[in-house]
Amino acid sequence: MKLGEAGRTPPDLRRRAAAALALAALLAALVVVIVHVLQNPGRVLLALALVVIAVIAGWTALVNRRGRRIAAAAAGVLALAGIVVLLIGSVAELAVLIGLVVLSTVSARAALGRDLAPVRKGARSVGPSRHGVLLMNPWSGGGKVKHFALEDEAMRRGIRPVVLHHGDDLRSLAEQAVADGADVIGMAGGDGSQALVADVARQHDVGFVCVPAGTRNHFALDLGLDRDDVVAALDAYDTAVEWRVDLAMLGERVFVNNASLGVYATVVQSDAYRDAKLATTAQLLPELLGPNAQRFDLRFTGPDGADTRSADIVLVSNGVYRLDRLSGFGTRERLDAGVLGIVSMTVDRARDVPGLIAAEATGRIADFRGYKEWTAPEFVVRSGDELVNVGVDGEALALPPPLVFRSLPGALRVRTPLHAPGASPAAVAAPGIWGATAALTRVLAGRPAGRPAPADA
Repeated sequence: MKLGEAGRTPPDLRRRAAAALALAALLAALVVVIVHVLQNPGRVLLALALVVIAVIAGWTALVNRRGRRIAAAAAGVLALAGIVVLLIGSVAELAVLIGLVVLSTVSARAALGRDLAPVRKGARSVGPSRHGVLLMNPWSGGGKVKHFALEDEAMRRGIRPVVLHHGDDLRSLAEQAVADGADVIGMAGGDGSQALVADVARQHDVGFVCVPAGTRNHFALDLGLDRDDVVAALDAYDTAVEWRVDLAMLGERVFVNNASLGVYATVVQSDAYRDAKLATTAQLLPELLGPNAQRFDLRFTGPDGADTRSADIVLVSNGVYRLDRLSGFGTRERLDAGVLGIVSMTVDRARDVPGLIAAEATGRIADFRGYKEWTAPEFVVRSGDELVNVGVDGEALALPPPLVFRSLPGALRVRTPLHAPGASPAAVAAPGIWGATAALTRVLAGRPAGRPAPADA
């Protein structure tokens, strides 16, 4: 059964009550603010001046170091404190206002639920798996398989667990599971393992379940799963939502997230990067992009059709990422567009490194002058080097050129639980105060809040 706007069930009494509470709390919070402003109009103008001071101080703190940063940060904190005192006046009023805002936000989330997520192209409801198998990497994510007792949880649901042991070949185990009759196979582990098992599911056209038992779980995030509720992902073996998503391929190797070449591939392989992304990036970029650093031999055709002879950073992704920074890598609005997302960056050694670090620190990487971004179904990177270092879904590889990337549109039948959030952060854009109010009003009236499906759905 396909799911769509018309297929969304009307909100039940609980959701309608939550919508009423959210709107009432929002109205009460507005009344508190309006009454205070009317009683103290002079304070409002002074508060606006303090807002400007706070913003300027924040930016000053970002771009300076040591004494200037401390002074600017202190000025920003004092300005914010002044705003609170001027606009609120008392701790009691502040507590009431915060309480009303929190109550409205929580109630709105309960009222809108999955309706905040866009309708997925081709999504349909599917019944429980008949012979479900879950492969598990017990070392991934610091031992999440054991921590969440996933083996016991799988057996309790009638899912056959297969725990990886030292020396086991994960692909062979996945192939054997399908040969033994599995109609749904899943992977509890990191994104590299997810890609391998997903490739087996693709080749045999069986359903796939992603269980976020890795460290970062970017694929799970963009599938709309709750990464903090690992056990709940097993509900995808029961009645679930199934739709087709893209995979990407480098040579004969499938990946679910991204591949990096050049400087970024070197940065993310640092032992310190996992715990301190920005600090490690700021430390290594001058070394890798300094005047004496050797340029990477990465050649490709750019978005304008011209040949590029060299680049410092190349990122190729399964779908298009919304990028604010290179560290952390962002999220994807869609996994079914049938294209690769490509980003390249070229840095002038003499003058661009400080600007690049500033753009990274402030989350405005796309404004950097050497930044280019485009999409393509296929992308080829050539090089004169015998081997090219590339990070694929977090795994460091050295591969002979040319490196041929291509998108595999709709290659994977993925299943997610009915109760999952339903979309990545990039897809669930904040509707704004008027959009949220309109959605809550529709729920209160007994109609789905609803967001339209993609134009090509």
